[in-house]
Parts: sequence; structure tokens; C-alpha cells
Amino acid sequence: MKRNPLNWKHLLAALGVVLVLALAFWAGGAAPGTEGLPDQTASLQTEPTAQESPAEEPQEAPEPEPEEEPAPESGLESRPGGTQGGMTAQEKEEAANQLAGGSSAPGQKGDKEYSSLQGMPIDPATGKDPYGTQPVPEGKPVPVEPQEAEVTDQALTCTLTVRCDSILAHMDWLDPEKAELVPADGVLFPTATVTFYEGESVFHVLQREMKKAGIHLEFTNTPIYNSAYIEGIGNLYEYDCGELSGWMYQVNGWFPNYGCSRYPLQAGDNVQWVYTCDLGLDVGGRTAA
Repeated sequence: MKRNPLNWKHLLAALGVVLVLALAFWAGGAAPGTEGLPDQTASLQTEPTAQESPAEEPQEAPEPEPEEEPAPESGLESRPGGTQGGMTAQEKEEAANQLAGGSSAPGQKGDKEYSSLQGMPIDPATGKDPYGTQPVPEGKPVPVEPQEAEVTDQALTCTLTVRCDSILAHMDWLDPEKAELVPADGVLFPTATVTFYEGESVFHVLQREMKKAGIHLEFTNTPIYNSAYIEGIGNLYEYDCGELSGWMYQVNGWFPNYGCSRYPLQAGDNVQWVYTCDLGLDVGGRTAA
């Protein structure tokens, strides 16, 4: 019997179709054992590698600290104590030393034995007299209480000066309304030979001569120190140039450590009243009048 060759062609064509479908089926993921497996491509794209770090949460920037306002370089606010005042004794001491460029040099040391021999009553417990005065240096006069002074009619002379030239270097510390009260040379009462009477004090001479010259003088009596305290001369007062300012007196170059009512004048004494802007460091002394 003769075979028909067309049947083999049909069979081969059919097998080809089946093979193509099988490959498509396999590639589509439906091959046995592949259902339910994760998509490896997707996994590789989403999982971070070992060198990747998780994103950090944003941190808030720290708030800037408020800057301190610089101290004013001029004007009333720049003076010691500003316009409000209220400095303590220690703050004044520190401010005075700072203005002077360092700690103040020690003054003349009081001599307890010498002062006692001169009749100054020193309390052994405090080392001071009844009015809180330290012993005076050797060679200096001890205080004489006003109620014990004996004033005679014997006329003597001394020299007297009143000046405020220290203010000239700190005019910006002075109230503008008082600027016209400061002489161009800083001298309120030029050095002059004046008369006093035996037994009188520095205060007596100042009071009398300011009245004669028509110069304003204001003082207060301070019983705790048994002396007058000079508040203002020529309408220039303590604290007008800050809390370290005020009037002081010196006799023969020494700034006494007690009030002017207790200093007994001697013939030929050189008395100067000076205005300080720095607790006396700018005029050579530290003890207030």
C-alpha cells in the first residue's frame, strides 16, 4: 500500500505548535514548582544593600543664644553705676581698680602704737577709735573731735585750693546740664593763702572761704563719723560722674582717713579739695571726705 506523505507534514506542524505553546507556558511562570515564589527582580530592587543606611530623621537646628549687649562706650550709661546706681562696696572697689588699670597700690599703713601715744583712743577689740577710724601713719596728726577742739583768736595762715579737673577727662559721664559748671581748667578756687584761727579744722576754712568767694557748698553732719561730710561744691555733687565720684581732701599731700571736721590745721598747711571720678585713684588717694 502506498503511504501519503502529507500526513507526516501535518503531524510535524502540530508538534511545532504544541512546543511553542509549552515554552510560552513555562516562560509565563506557570511551570510546575514556580507558583507562589517571590519576584526576585522586585526583591532586588526594594531591599537595601549592606552599604545603604536608613534615612536619618531631620534634626531641629539649635536656637541661637541671645547675644549680650556690649557696654556703652560713652554717655551717662557708660559711667560706673550707669544712671541707676546701686553698686555694692565690693563692686565699687572692683570697678575703681579696673578703671585704674589694676589693683590699687597700698596706702600708708597706720601705726597703732604711734596713734595711741598721740592720744588717739584705740579699742583693742576693733583696732579702731570710737568713730571707726583706723590708726594714722607715723608722723601724721591724729583726729581731734570738734567738741573738744579749743579755738583761739590767734590768726594763722594756710593755702587752700578747690579743683575738679578730673571731670574734664569724663565729661561724657557728667549730666549735660552741669557741663557749664566745670571751669575750662577745672579749678573752682585757685590756690590762695587764707587765714584761720588756732584750733580750727579743715572744714572751718573751707566753709568760710567758699562763703566769701560766693561758691556754693553743701554738707551734712554725720554723727557716726563725728564730722561734716562734703556733698557738693560749686553745685558739683558726689555721684555726678558715677558712683565712684565725690569730693576728697588732702593736707600736705596726704589724704586723711577721717573727716574734715576732725583735722586740726597747722600754720603753713597746704589744703586741697579735689573731685574724684574713681574713688580717689585718679587723684592719688582713696579716703572720702
